[in-house]
Amino acid sequence: MLKSNHKRVHIFLLLIVIAVLIWSVIRPSGYLIWVLEVLPALVGCIVVLVVYRKFKFTNLSYVIITFLSVLTFIGGHYTYDDVPLFDWLQDTFDLSRNYYDRFGHFFKGLIVILIREILIRKTSLKSIWIVWISLSISLSVSALYEIIEWIYSAIRSGSKEAKQFVGMQGDIWDAQWDMSLTLIGSIIALLVLSKFHNKYLSTFRD
Repeated sequence: MLKSNHKRVHIFLLLIVIAVLIWSVIRPSGYLIWVLEVLPALVGCIVVLVVYRKFKFTNLSYVIITFLSVLTFIGGHYTYDDVPLFDWLQDTFDLSRNYYDRFGHFFKGLIVILIREILIRKTSLKSIWIVWISLSISLSVSALYEIIEWIYSAIRSGSKEAKQFVGMQGDIWDAQWDMSLTLIGSIIALLVLSKFHNKYLSTFRD
């Protein structure tokens, strides 16, 4: 019965991802920028589906995967510097930029919970090492993405897609802000969600 309930939750979350993905690809800001923005999340979701029979994450982790995928698909549809709600916030509160990319990078810190789960279930590392390695990998993933943005920007220097993909909005410290926010998000995620995550892990079996 418990397995059946878990499966229903997983199917429900998958349907959410598929529905938002379909919406995202319908008349996006540009199809090339859509591919650039959405591809990492799409590849991640495919990997999760491929390994589903051999390695099932906890429901908490699947909720995080769904949430991060939806954030990415929204950013891919509008581009990260032109999401309407955050345009409205920018205009209403006279902000210096559209902060959806900052918002997204902060919540991308939630990936640390997925990393934590893999380390706990597949290694014999002690808790302090799990925390350290989880944070290190989370920050590394964020840094890798910034490097990819830099490489693409260098190759397609001056193109509209390159400017949209990097999304600096005139801030020379944009990459540093993005990585810092992901690290902060990861630290907060571990502080807030670790005990909750442990409850899932204590009753979970591969």
